[in-house]
Amino acid sequence: MSELGLASRREADEWIEQGYVRVDGVVVDQLGARVRPEQQITIDPQARLEQAQRVTILLHKPLGYVSGQAEDGHAPAFTLVTAANRWANDGSKQRFNATQLKHLVPAGRLDLDSTGLLVLTQDGRVAKQLIGKDTKVEKEYVVRVSWTAHPEQTKLNEAFPAEQLERLRHGLELDGERLKPAKVSWQNEQQLRVVLREGKKRQIRRMCELVGLQVVSLKRIRIGRVGLGELPPGQWRYLGPFESFL
Repeated sequence: MSELGLASRREADEWIEQGYVRVDGVVVDQLGARVRPEQQITIDPQARLEQAQRVTILLHKPLGYVSGQAEDGHAPAFTLVTAANRWANDGSKQRFNATQLKHLVPAGRLDLDSTGLLVLTQDGRVAKQLIGKDTKVEKEYVVRVSWTAHPEQTKLNEAFPAEQLERLRHGLELDGERLKPAKVSWQNEQQLRVVLREGKKRQIRRMCELVGLQVVSLKRIRIGRVGLGELPPGQWRYLGPFESFL
């Protein structure tokens, strides 16, 4: 079911247990049941209705919050999802209620010392779209850097070696694996624009270290077709009904 894009693995397990899944018209309520390629899987409309009611939230994560569970005394980002922190300019007509916090998980991560767009979702399809192993969704960042060998240099866009910038685009390895090509360009004298199609732990910071740069600040401004826009730090809004990451 997950491979066919019908649901996430967790959703599939829940639907099977609730009797929402049929194979060739017969209800299958046993987890791990095998299905042959030629057999047809159908889903009860009630399951689709419940899936449609699951929310996806866009949060502007500030410094000092972790993406997932609390760590070393730092609060998780989902604690910012309260009625008081909802952006006043959120155009969604969705009403906030506490049940929307149940099973609300980050689809991707931002480090404690990074800011910007963080997606929290109850919808397994969205999570798979953004963090599945075959994801093609771009993530765009604005990264302020300093040159480790020449910290006094302020015009990095002119002084930093072009061949090192090219290595950032394609030619680096992390954890023994060659990285996918990235889009990297100078936004201004000290800021890089970086677009990735993968998300290894602290990837941009580690990439920069490999070419002699140190990250001063890092902000994610876009995931796929959805941008951070004017959403203020610490506030959130719903993903609109006509918005899509792909």
